[in-house]
Amino acid sequence: MSGGGVFNSVPLTKNIRFIVPDAGEVSAILVRPSNAECLLVTAHGAGAGMNHSFMTALADHLAAAKVATLRFQFSYMEQRRRIPDKPAVLTAAVVAAVQAGSKAAPDLPLFAGGKSLGGRMSALAAAQHPLGNVRGLVFFGFPLHPPNQPGTKRAERLGEVKLPMLFLQGTRDKLADLNLLRPICDRLGPQATLHIIETADHSFHVLKSSGRTDASVLQELARTVSTWTQKLARR
Repeated sequence: MSGGGVFNSVPLTKNIRFIVPDAGEVSAILVRPSNAECLLVTAHGAGAGMNHSFMTALADHLAAAKVATLRFQFSYMEQRRRIPDKPAVLTAAVVAAVQAGSKAAPDLPLFAGGKSLGGRMSALAAAQHPLGNVRGLVFFGFPLHPPNQPGTKRAERLGEVKLPMLFLQGTRDKLADLNLLRPICDRLGPQATLHIIETADHSFHVLKSSGRTDASVLQELARTVSTWTQKLARR
């Protein structure tokens, strides 16, 4: 159980390993509450792996919101390299992780996504490859452009994604100017849902003046994901 008392009962936690073609074996962690209503395969950001405090806490809060998770390492992080792999290797990892998630919880509706780079590569994978039974993508801070360098090039393939997408973004995110992201979501139409966290940065830290805690933000993220995935799971 987490120190914050998130759970009424301890979810199942299981270590998993799977093969990424041409990149080797990687680690993953399944966190499944007893009342899980879906499984979200989650990829980490560029600079920190699946055991980063944000990824761990997010999995806890998602479990409390009835969302099981399978979070996994990209190959470069598994091999303790600092520079991310090329997109082809990253997207191959997403595809392999989705397959591993489907095998680990075949009874649950399947979703995919991730934090920052992980979300972006999940979108690219969905644009390039069929993602099996995945019903939608969840982006925790979609990195629309490099820090303080507004642009939309990274969104060019989003129009090729044939799945519903949930964008969870902070108003202080230096990697996603909302003046650029909002029109992109508008063009994607009902396929895109944009949920904004006031004063949150790319790591979803909020200003003290907001009166909120990081834990309350994580809870909001988890509840938003739960509500969104439940609607799609019923289709």
